Amino acid sequence: MNNATFLIHGGTVLTSHRQIPGGAVLVVDGVIKEILEPGSPLPDVPGIDAKGQYISPGFIDIHIHGGGDSDFMEGTVDAYLTIARTHAKYGTTGMFPTTLSGKWEDFIKTLDAYEEAEETNTDGAEFLGWHIEGPYLAMSQKGAQDPRYIRNPVPEEYEYVIRNYPFVKRWSIAPELPGAMEFGAFMRQHGVLTAIAHTDALFEDVVRAHEAGFSLATHFYSAMSGVTRRDAFRYAGSIEATYVLDAMDVEIIGDGVHLPGSLLQYILKVKGTDRTALITDAMRAAGMGEGPSILGTKEDGLEVIVEDGVAKLPDRSAFAGSVATMDRTVRTIMEKAHVPLVEAVKMASLVPARIMKIDDRKGSISPRKDADIILFDEDIQVSTVIVKGRVIYQAENA
Repeated sequence: MNNATFLIHGGTVLTSHRQIPGGAVLVVDGVIKEILEPGSPLPDVPGIDAKGQYISPGFIDIHIHGGGDSDFMEGTVDAYLTIARTHAKYGTTGMFPTTLSGKWEDFIKTLDAYEEAEETNTDGAEFLGWHIEGPYLAMSQKGAQDPRYIRNPVPEEYEYVIRNYPFVKRWSIAPELPGAMEFGAFMRQHGVLTAIAHTDALFEDVVRAHEAGFSLATHFYSAMSGVTRRDAFRYAGSIEATYVLDAMDVEIIGDGVHLPGSLLQYILKVKGTDRTALITDAMRAAGMGEGPSILGTKEDGLEVIVEDGVAKLPDRSAFAGSVATMDRTVRTIMEKAHVPLVEAVKMASLVPARIMKIDDRKGSISPRKDADIILFDEDIQVSTVIVKGRVIYQAENA
C-alpha cells in the first residue's frame, strides 16, 4: 500500500507503555497522525486489517554487520541493499550498518558506498547512520576481530573519517588504549556516540571513559573484562563498572546463545529494560542456513562455521558473530528473561532509538513520528513491514 493516508486496524496496538486491543493507527504522508482508542469512529480511508495481530513499532538494530550472505565491509551498494531487505523480513525497519577491523581501503570503500545505498534503498530497512566497531581494540579481547588490523587510536585516521563522513553516528573502541580519552573528547565535540568495546579495562578506566563521554557498552559481556587478580589483589573490570554507572547504557546480543537466560535476567535486574537495547550483531550468515561462512569480506575475511544458531571460529574456541534477526531477539528476551511483550518490543525499538538520539522521530507508535510499523503474531512472526508509511514487505499469507 502506497496511499498517502491509511488506517491500520483490527489488531492490538503496542505503545511504549501499554497494549491497546482493538486500537488503530492513522498514517498520513508517512507519519503517524493519531492513535485511535477502541470504539472511536474510524475515518473513511483505505485500511490495512491486522487480522488480530499486534501493531508494533518497527525494530531498530544499532549493531549489525550483514545478512543474506552479504557483509557491509564488501563496500558495494548491492551488499547494503541485500542486508536491508534480508532483515526487513524479520521486522527491522531501521539499522546502523557496522564495520569490522579490516583494511583501511575496504573501510573507506564501504563508507563511500553509504550515500548511494541510502538513496536507492526502496524495499529494505532504512539506513540511519554508521557504527564503526574497531580497529581500536584490546588485542586480548579481540574475539573474532582480525588481529592483523587492530591498533591504538590514530588521530589522523579518526579525524579524517568524522570530518568527511558525517553519517558516522557511533564508534566503539577499548577505553584503556593510549589516546582513548582524546578520541572520546573529539567524538563528543562532533556529536558521535562513543562506546566501550573489546576491552580489558579496569573499573577506573571505564569511569574515566564515561566522564569523557563514553555512554554505551557494546555487546555487553562479549569481549569484555570482569573481575581479575593482579599481584594477588582483585580488581573490578569493565562489566562491573558498567553495572555501577547508572547512566551507562548496554546493548545485548539477544540470540540466547551469547548470553544465557540467567545472564539476561541478571543484566535486566540491574540495568533494567530502559537501559538495555536488543541487537543482532548479525554477520552475513543471518537469514541463511548452517554451515561454513565468512566474517567480513569474502576476499579477506575470517572463515567461520554456523551451528547451534551462532557463528563460531572453525576451532570452536569462540563465537564469531551472531546470525540472529530482531524478531528472534524479542522472542528470546521474553522466553529466557521473562520480559513482558511491551517491554521486549521497547528494548528493540524505543531504547535503541533513544540511545542513538533519534527517538524524536523513531522508536514508538506516537503522533508525529515516522510510520515505521510492523505486524506480527503471538510468536513474533512478522507478516507486514511498513517504513515511513510505505509497505516494503508482506508475507505470502498476510
